[in-house]
Amino acid sequence: MDKRRCRALLVVTLLLVSLLPVSVFAASEWAPNVNYKVGDQVTYQGSTYSCLQAHTSLVGWEPPNVPALWKFVSSGGGGGDDTTAPTAPSGLKVTGKTASSVSLSWTASTDNVGVAAYEVYNGASLAGTSSQASYTVTGLSANTSYTFTVKAKDAAGNRSGASNSVTVTTDPAGDGGGGTPAGGKLLIGYWHNFDNGSTNIRLRDVSTKYDVIQVAFAEPSGQAPGHMQFTPYNATTEQFKADIQYLNSLGKKVLISIGGANGHIQLNDAAAKQNFINSMKSIIQTYGFNGMDIDLEGSSLTLGAGDTDFKNPTTPAIVNMIDAIRAICGSFGSDFMLTMAPETAYVQGGYLSYGGPWGAYLPVIHALRDQLTFIHVQHYNSGSMVGLDGKSYAQGTPDFHVAMAEMLLQGFPVGNNPNNKFPALREDQVAIGLPASTSAASGGYTTPDNIDKALKYLVKGQSFGGSYKLVKSGGYPGFRGVMTWSINWDAASGHAFSNPVRGTLDSLK
Repeated sequence: MDKRRCRALLVVTLLLVSLLPVSVFAASEWAPNVNYKVGDQVTYQGSTYSCLQAHTSLVGWEPPNVPALWKFVSSGGGGGDDTTAPTAPSGLKVTGKTASSVSLSWTASTDNVGVAAYEVYNGASLAGTSSQASYTVTGLSANTSYTFTVKAKDAAGNRSGASNSVTVTTDPAGDGGGGTPAGGKLLIGYWHNFDNGSTNIRLRDVSTKYDVIQVAFAEPSGQAPGHMQFTPYNATTEQFKADIQYLNSLGKKVLISIGGANGHIQLNDAAAKQNFINSMKSIIQTYGFNGMDIDLEGSSLTLGAGDTDFKNPTTPAIVNMIDAIRAICGSFGSDFMLTMAPETAYVQGGYLSYGGPWGAYLPVIHALRDQLTFIHVQHYNSGSMVGLDGKSYAQGTPDFHVAMAEMLLQGFPVGNNPNNKFPALREDQVAIGLPASTSAASGGYTTPDNIDKALKYLVKGQSFGGSYKLVKSGGYPGFRGVMTWSINWDAASGHAFSNPVRGTLDSLK
């Protein structure tokens, strides 16, 4: 055979080989940062797995950890199916409760290959699944007794026996919790820890019109993934601590906010999660903050491929963020406050589409609703959004604010699927976020007169004759209040925001 025929045969052979799936050949060891196709097979810790969804692997996405991406095939490198069930979870206990939810934790199970998920049972009914040794059951009735158990399941479908059972009675209705009075109408504002040309003011000099001050921001230090830092920009550490104590003496709450437009935070693995927990606890303890605000924007929260159930997220950055926040909250007392300030796309945007950034905050809100003091979605820099009535409303209008708030007060179908509804939050957990002036945001500024119209309709059902009609015509008397970006921009305008809005809020008590 001459050289030309050899080369031609080699080319044909290579072309044929390139068309065959990886699974035709011996499975290679799983590795991060590899592009895997559907049907590819890998080995991990002596077991074989088959790829269910095309993806690029990441640390933390090992096959036993992400059953949405990998299907267990066999153990021992192909030497037979796995028939060994995990050990039963132990030490099941209640870690928190409200009138509508119960938080549980337990000691993790062990398995010859790996535990894929835990199934949480309310009596004989499956209440939900978790990839971690903790879960919050929601949608419960107030002042009602429930009994829970947990089972472990591996990737081959083997289930353990049930854990010990725990019986708990939910709180009576109307218990607001969260370190602030239930039913009080709050004015919440962000204070800049930087000079952006608005107004440079000391923390202690914030207007007394504000009830809750969000310090913006703790940001990634760059020292290690997940590690956070905070240093006051116009005061010493001791002065800043004294400022917080002074505001506390006036009955004000001061929280540290994480993220912001420039603070990209992604906890992609266990190491980053622990760095985040340790550094945030240190910041909170050092300065004496009364709580933590979650203001993740941009790509900090994005749903990964195949992550389609907000009740059981699989994206590592989201699962790790939930775990980290819960761990931080659990390290402080029951008065520790947890607030959130997502953009509309990440919450109400999940109504029509769930994936990527759309609705990416929903699993975080849902998993932490038992810890959540209140949420104030940013009703600015948003563009138009669709309400529960299927109509689109423009930012900066009373209709927009009422429609977006009622989506959280009523709940809404996620991805427009009526069988997959995001449950309503309590009235006292919902506030709205507004810009303090036209300089504070690129869009969404609302005049005090229109804020007054929106709030009176939303709280008391006093219609201003707008297009959006409340589902609950009488309004929501427990509605929490208004957040603004920002205290500094408000001060720069001579308090043209806080003075009239404080007046409206006081009229609604």
